[in-house]
Amino acid sequence: MEEEEDLVVVISRSIVIPRNAKKSTSSKKKIHLLPWDLSRLRFGYLQRGLLFSKPYPKIDTVLSKLQTSLSLALDRFYPLAGRLVKVQNDDDTVSFYINPDGSGVEFVHASATNIEVSDVLRLSTSLSSFFPATGVKNCNGVSRSLLMVQVTEMKDGIFIGFGYNSTVADGDSIWKFLNAWSEICSKGLVPEPCQRRLQLKGWFFEEIEYPIRIPDPEAKPARVTTASSGLQELMFHVTKENALKLEAKANDEKVSSLQAVLGHLWCSMVKHSGMSREEETHCRLPIDMRRRVDPPLEEDCFGNVSQTGIAKVTVGELMDNGLGWAAGKINDMERSQTHENAEGNAEKWVRDVKIPVSVGSKDLVVTSSHRFDVYGNDFGWGKPVAARAGPPYVSGRMVVFQGVEEGSLDFQACLLPQVVEKLSEDVDFKEFVSIVL
Repeated sequence: MEEEEDLVVVISRSIVIPRNAKKSTSSKKKIHLLPWDLSRLRFGYLQRGLLFSKPYPKIDTVLSKLQTSLSLALDRFYPLAGRLVKVQNDDDTVSFYINPDGSGVEFVHASATNIEVSDVLRLSTSLSSFFPATGVKNCNGVSRSLLMVQVTEMKDGIFIGFGYNSTVADGDSIWKFLNAWSEICSKGLVPEPCQRRLQLKGWFFEEIEYPIRIPDPEAKPARVTTASSGLQELMFHVTKENALKLEAKANDEKVSSLQAVLGHLWCSMVKHSGMSREEETHCRLPIDMRRRVDPPLEEDCFGNVSQTGIAKVTVGELMDNGLGWAAGKINDMERSQTHENAEGNAEKWVRDVKIPVSVGSKDLVVTSSHRFDVYGNDFGWGKPVAARAGPPYVSGRMVVFQGVEEGSLDFQACLLPQVVEKLSEDVDFKEFVSIVL
């Protein structure tokens, strides 16, 4: 880890504020947090990044254009420039809300001139230092910006890494923000959709009073894993053709191609995990609730509007029933994510507050989505050649991105080395999945 940090040198740090922050912040209302926001307070910021290869303008020009356009984009996506506020209550509990006060976004310029684009593509170097929010927890948003950006100049490319607080945005919202930011940077003007008023999620759990009172998540020290701790990162690639083959193989269950791919990954990972047949294993998947709540929200509604769906089975059940059954269980779980389900889970959580530090190490933890527009983010010097994820690292984590080829899928996996070794020798696994080591 120390060697990698020596390769990445921070050149400067600054704060970028919304262009019209002084004019507009007084009219912005506080944003109250839902149970699925509060339950993430001890998790680390989610971190993603885009890799660009040469040619591109001089780095000073790149930084200037990025900062100017970021300031313009934050005018509309103003919650990202706010801060969390923690209120101490008189019953030894605390409450949180987002104050959209325009405090700004941390912006880091770094240099890693000995690292090449090919190193990032192969994950042959740790990417921890390419991201600005490594080690920062969501509850730290009271003093740290809710969005952080780092631009790292490499030997033959640029990496734009960002970390964001899960209480302010989910993957859908953050990628739509990035799509808007890149368009503003590329065209030098604010597109018409970004001139419309931002719609926030509001409060839609009628039986829950806000602000919600919870035990202080910082009362007990929570360790956020920043290094891989013996885990191995690698890329899995699934072509459109192989995704469709897996869907056909599992078609008795009427599942989607993504569910079939996830079923294949889940079965293969558990097969080589060394777990006993009696142990329970989970597939965790983020569920966009915008159109599932009642009344439904607009698809471009901004905020964290996703909850984690969990498919639960035993190892024996998974091994005995195989791909189609596993994909069917994922499909059943997704179909069960209704407004009533979300409201029931939220009310249960408020009665018995639990704020975990991390998820189980024996789970398949799927984050992000293949639907997010990754390769449309052209800041003015061409489309990215790849997307990558940063810490925190969790065993079994699969960050899914759309592939470069239409209909293909990329997964950035974080697994135990012995599982990686066995997967690399598993002919059935590799029939549908390419491993990039």
